[in-house]
Amino acid sequence: MSKMMKALIVKKDGTLVIAEVSKPEYNSKQALVKMLASGMCGTDIKLIHKCFKGFPDSAYPFILGHEGVGEVVEVGAEVQGLKIGDKVLLPFVDGAESEIFGKLGAGYGAMSEYAIVNDYSAYDEDTAPEVAIAQTVLPNDLDPTEAVMFVTFREVLSSIRFFEVKPEDSIVVFGCGPVGQTFVKFLSLLGGRDIIAVDIVDDKLKIAAENGATKSINSTKNNLTNIIREDYPDGVKYVLDAVGLPIVTNQAMEILADRGKVLCYGVLEKEEITIDFSKASYNWSFVCQQMPRKIEEYEAHEQVLKWVRSGDIVMKDYISDYFDFDNVVDAYNKLLDHKIIKKGIIKF
Repeated sequence: MSKMMKALIVKKDGTLVIAEVSKPEYNSKQALVKMLASGMCGTDIKLIHKCFKGFPDSAYPFILGHEGVGEVVEVGAEVQGLKIGDKVLLPFVDGAESEIFGKLGAGYGAMSEYAIVNDYSAYDEDTAPEVAIAQTVLPNDLDPTEAVMFVTFREVLSSIRFFEVKPEDSIVVFGCGPVGQTFVKFLSLLGGRDIIAVDIVDDKLKIAAENGATKSINSTKNNLTNIIREDYPDGVKYVLDAVGLPIVTNQAMEILADRGKVLCYGVLEKEEITIDFSKASYNWSFVCQQMPRKIEEYEAHEQVLKWVRSGDIVMKDYISDYFDFDNVVDAYNKLLDHKIIKKGIIKF
């Protein structure tokens, strides 16, 4: 087996290139996986634009990709909970090298032909890497390519739990991309009765309505504040930012109820925000969930699996585009040009 593989590299100037890099080495508690599929995420865009918290210029170049599914092809000597042929979530690459770029970091690194996973059961509880518990083996009845969506699904459900949104709470969801649509659908499945979807694209708002939004508003064609205040004179309890843009926080100030909360999911575009709360009530909160804890993702897994098996969630409904890995650079250019309406999946 060759010691080299292909991977998608984000260069220091933010451009993308496929390059030959060293195949990852695994230890006795890990397994090597052949990547099957990896999802394209809004977080990737922020990494490409070099505005992702924790990734300074010195972190570039690195291997992109954090929404992967791989198949186990080799196992370490102490591995007990993984076997060859298992399909596993959240493979990663760390420490690869390239003739052209030298040593590479990784934004998880799932946009590679090979990656590694940990066997949580091979570790003592206090020594296991944080990610290990969320590197879950997928049941054989799931399509591994579509199952890339489990990463988003688990993050969203764990965030709803963290935000403590209840069925009776009114909530405005800003952004109807894959993440926003998932929030709308899950809030609906959990019994939400006042879910208002906001976007600037009518087709996305139509999908949000199909996913359970009780009201959909195009913010470029309507006065959002007037519409919300007409239906909710005292304001809404929650405004969820599913896009990570500071402008959403300021728009939320006009429609929040007293003691309402702005909920920000995902990594913010900038590491500081100027909030104009002149039109807000005296009492409000800002709650940010930039990176769900892996234990929370693990704890959300069974509920997501139940929804998928019951048909309440159809994974392919959240996917609009599939690309072969050889075309991954073109795929990301389409994502950057807003030409991928749902989730884009890279197949290996």
